[in-house]
Amino acid sequence: MPPELLAGPPAGQAFATLAGGCFWCLEAVFNELEGVTGVVSGYTGGHVADPDYRQVCSGETGHAEAVRLSFDPARIGYREILDVFFAIHDPTTLNRQGNDAGTQYRSAIYVHSPQQRAEAQALLDAFAAANTFGAPVVTELAPAGPFYPAEACHQNYFRDNARQPYCQFVVAPKLAKFRKLFAAQRKPD
Repeated sequence: MPPELLAGPPAGQAFATLAGGCFWCLEAVFNELEGVTGVVSGYTGGHVADPDYRQVCSGETGHAEAVRLSFDPARIGYREILDVFFAIHDPTTLNRQGNDAGTQYRSAIYVHSPQQRAEAQALLDAFAAANTFGAPVVTELAPAGPFYPAEACHQNYFRDNARQPYCQFVVAPKLAKFRKLFAAQRKPD
């Protein structure tokens, strides 16, 4: 795993930390987004240091399954990342994405700067004003805090396990939706 995704972004790069259900889905999509230079699946937003998958799944640590992206702001804007994020998950279901239920599957944006907070809040306000999703958006907006990488078996999960049933029925459709809606923003194959 790139150490810069833990300590801080390299020069000329920025971080985005997002939670929107199972981190396998988010990781698969953002690995294909042009301008994203790294993706790590992990845990954030909780109160236990260095949790593991079993602890997070219990719901007792308060963490969300999340991804931390490093991206090149000269190639992709934060707003474009948020546009993809909101297109591939349901921000109106509290602590749930499809059959995945629990606080670890909440929708959340963990901001790394006042500018990110302002951009995310403006987008959330626009969604509320336009009733974009036909229901209130419950996406949490919070400062980025400690981020704990998930175990190695969770990194690049879809790439390594594409035939696994969960990947076929949950991850693959989200990836297909991304590929259709954002074809021009995909990295070259």
